Amino acid sequence: MTPTQLLVYVLAQAGAGAPAGAHRTTLLEYLASGSYISYLLILLSFLAVGLMIRNLIVLRMSRIAPPHVVARLDSLLRDNDTAGALAVCNAEENRSFITGVIGGALARCARSPFGFLELRAALEEAGETEVDRLHRLTDGIGILAAVGPMLGLLGTVIGMIGAFDSIGNLEGAARSQQLAMFMSMALVNTAEGLVVAIPCTIAFALFRRRIDYLTGRAAEIVEDLAGNIEQASGSEKPAAPRHARSAPLPRAVAEGTRGVQV
Repeated sequence: MTPTQLLVYVLAQAGAGAPAGAHRTTLLEYLASGSYISYLLILLSFLAVGLMIRNLIVLRMSRIAPPHVVARLDSLLRDNDTAGALAVCNAEENRSFITGVIGGALARCARSPFGFLELRAALEEAGETEVDRLHRLTDGIGILAAVGPMLGLLGTVIGMIGAFDSIGNLEGAARSQQLAMFMSMALVNTAEGLVVAIPCTIAFALFRRRIDYLTGRAAEIVEDLAGNIEQASGSEKPAAPRHARSAPLPRAVAEGTRGVQV
């Protein structure tokens, strides 16, 4: 028989289906044969889907750097109103990657005796903190990608133990029935573990790349805002709110108080 004839024969047999009157095992019956570990893996699969949906919603440029917040910060920093910019960053409704970086850097510069001379170092430190926070969003998916195959392997081992036990203690039709049940349990758990792990592994890698892309674009926005800070402030300390500023100081007094925070 040639390979072509063999392929035609296999396809014909597959199309013929099961003999009339034979019981066809449904998907639910396969899942039930996996015992309690099968149900646990099903719950983990729903959890994985929920985490993926959450990440798809959160990891968007409109959430990383909301345009209206960026525009507001740009306007305030051009006017050297760092106190107003810090208030915008600290507002709960404006919480984002951009406000976390800019707000953290402004707060550090306000506390430092060197003022905005530490701006670049402060931005780098705040940026690392915010990137770590974004990466933590993928930790759950990474854990599921690692735990899924391990739970499937545990179910496989339990099924194999039951299969060998039935071989040693039973005879005849009872042994065949128990052996088939435990082997089905072992293979179903293996398959379910892989079904959970494979999509989670792919999603974990894709979300990591997505975070790198988004943070790269956000870094360009932070660079522009940092340029506004340096240009407006002249590397001095953060300015106080406008309503709290006093009248201009005499030149001699101003020279003596330069670098002292108001």
